[in-house]
Parts: sequence; structure tokens; C-alpha cells
Amino acid sequence: MQTSWLRSAGVASLALVPGIIWGASFLFIAESLAILPPMGVTFARVVLGFGTLALFPSARRPIERADWPMIALLGLVWLAFPLSMFPLAERHVSSGLAGLLNGGTPIFAVAFAALLAGRWPARGAWIALVVGVAGLLLISIPTLGEGDNAAFSVGLILAAVASYGLAINLAIPLQRRYGALPVIWRALGVAVALTAPLGLPALGEFQWALKPFLCLLSLGVLGTAVANVLAATLAGRYGANAGASVTFILPIVAMLLGVGVRGETLSPWAVLGGLVCLSGAWLLARAPRADTPASARTPPPETAVCPASARSTSH
Repeated sequence: MQTSWLRSAGVASLALVPGIIWGASFLFIAESLAILPPMGVTFARVVLGFGTLALFPSARRPIERADWPMIALLGLVWLAFPLSMFPLAERHVSSGLAGLLNGGTPIFAVAFAALLAGRWPARGAWIALVVGVAGLLLISIPTLGEGDNAAFSVGLILAAVASYGLAINLAIPLQRRYGALPVIWRALGVAVALTAPLGLPALGEFQWALKPFLCLLSLGVLGTAVANVLAATLAGRYGANAGASVTFILPIVAMLLGVGVRGETLSPWAVLGGLVCLSGAWLLARAPRADTPASARTPPPETAVCPASARSTSH
């Protein structure tokens, strides 16, 4: 009994911190847009994340040359593309809404897992998929009446979340072979190169303000680096199902911070959709291994930012 209690306490403590950091990332993005254009925010965060992870010796573990093409692909679909979509979208939709939509990452992960495996998900996974898609639709409904920009921004976020779902599946073999951090660090290096052509000129539009600057630092150092280290530790120590618990914390934190800190207003439909979507993710996390591809159990990196927990399935 005591061992079980200690394990639960360990899971909760390790899951809470990355869940809060990744949930707060949507607030950090929204605040950072006050001092940089969207591509400047993306470029700054990946540079800061890459530099921070370089301080961890385990991130510099060697990777075979033959695996670099997949690392380059992950740099695009895991980091450069989705991390560019969120700042673009948050010019027109709230940070809370972005966080709620991000809760759909496990839904896309299991869909891509089935597609890549060439077989339909089993019954338990199908039920979870239907529930999750229904949740995403409920979240998106309020934006239909808010103009084309809001609806298009929701499309950008869903494209980013789908990209996370694909990346989770692509990252699993590499993370099983090398661990999470060496893969994330090198993928971040690729993302720096991919975002530099638009990101470097955007830095020239920087406007100093203390609060947004601190948010930008937190986004890069905490959201793009430290949270990944903690999530990798969580999944490596307690397993992939424990790692998936971050998925349930992230949207709730994003919603609460958006409403409480930024004074955002969320439609009751969006809140209901967020709860439905989380229910779908919960069903996926609990599905038997025979029913659910391992990738569905891994949390997103917001965005993450990153599916590091794929290493122990593992994050």
C-alpha cells in the first residue's frame, strides 16, 4: 500500500510540473506576440530550447548517421511546422482555446498509428477516436461565428496538432534506441535551421517590454527544454501511461490561465468540447495494448511541444 502511494505521489509530482509548463506555453505565446511577430516567437523559442538542452549531457549522446534523415523530418513535423502555427493562430484566437484544441493530440496520434500500420484501430480505440473528434468539433463550433480569421486560425492549430500526432509515431523508434533527449535536441537544431529564414528577419522587429520578454524566455527555456526533460524522466521511471497523464493537465492549465490571467472568455461549447476531448484521450490511455497503438499513450509536446514520452512505450 505504501509503495503504491509513493508511486502515485511520484507520478503526480513529475506530471504536474511539465503539464503546468506546457499548459502555460499558450499564455507565453500570446504575451510574446507583444514584442515579436509570430515567426520571431517561434525562432526565439527553438533557439532558446536548443541552447538549454545542450547543457544536459544526456542530450549530446551520439546518434548514428543513418538516422539523421528521420531526425530532419522530425525537426519539421514535430517542431518547426507546429511551433510556427500556434503564434500565427493566437493572433486571432485565445490562448485557452489553443490549449483546449491541443488536447486532441492523442486522437491524431492513434489515427496516424493505424494509418502507418495499415490496419484499423480496434473497437476500444475507435470509441475513443469518435469521442475525441466530437470534442474537437465542439471546441471549434464557436469560431464559426467569429469571422474567417478565427476559423482559419483553428484550422492552423488543428494542422499543428495533427503534425504532433504524426511526429509521435515517427519518433518512437528513435527514442527507444537513443532516449528522448538526444532526439529532441537534434530535432531542435534542425528546427532552428528551418525557422531561421523567416525568424531571423523577424527578430529585427523586437520591441522591449519586460513581461512579454520574460514570457518568451520561459517559453524557450521551460516549455521547449526543461519540460521535455521532466516528461522524459516521468515516462522513463513510471511508464508511458504515467507519461500520458501530462495530456490531461495541459488543456486545463491553458484554459485557466487564459481566463484568469489574460481575461479571455471561452464559450461553454468550447469548455464542454475540451472535457469531451480529454475523455477521448483518457479512453485511449486506458485502452489495452492490444487495442491501442503505443503512440496513443504518449503526451504531446505542446507543445509541447514534444512527444518525448514515446521513448518508454517512452516521452
